Amino acid sequence: MDLTDLQRNPLAEFENWFGLAVKSGEKHPDAMTLATCTRRGVPSARVVLYKGLSKGAFRIFTNLESRKARELAANPRAALAFHWKAIDRQVRIEGRILPMPRREVENYFHSRPRMSQLGAWASKQSAVIPSREALLGRLRHYELLFEGREVPLPGHWGGFLLVPERIEFWIDGEFRLHDRFEYSRTLPARGRPGAWKRVRLSP
Repeated sequence: MDLTDLQRNPLAEFENWFGLAVKSGEKHPDAMTLATCTRRGVPSARVVLYKGLSKGAFRIFTNLESRKARELAANPRAALAFHWKAIDRQVRIEGRILPMPRREVENYFHSRPRMSQLGAWASKQSAVIPSREALLGRLRHYELLFEGREVPLPGHWGGFLLVPERIEFWIDGEFRLHDRFEYSRTLPARGRPGAWKRVRLSP
């Protein structure tokens, strides 16, 4: 692949690649690794699910009391990585973190299966619990509490937006001579994001 084969907007290119991954039969095309850091620079990473873009930013939904949420709040920069073995491609994204508008969080929360909504109430994510039975007991409590009515959005559940500043597209190559293409933002002008610059990187 050549640099000119890529779209000028990396988000449009990402959506093309994601579509290819979905069509390829990749088992979990929406799985993405989210890397965060504490204020002191201690890193951690975990696999979460891609839930689409919002005005050019990647959406991340989570329990706001979880480790990742605490780290995103304390150090509002993060990175994402997608790897699709079925098409031998990966995408890496780096950028700054913003809180997601509450209305957008609420709309997504109510699109989830009811049991997933109840699970958000039952789970004190990242906290120590005595047993799985205790967790299921909490789930049963909220099943009864909200029986026959809409499950409300928990105050401790929300979302973040990762605004990309750097996106790298990688294609597996023979003899480890991979194709790597990097998009990076130029300096902003008058408060508006700068244009995307494209370059090819050595593997």
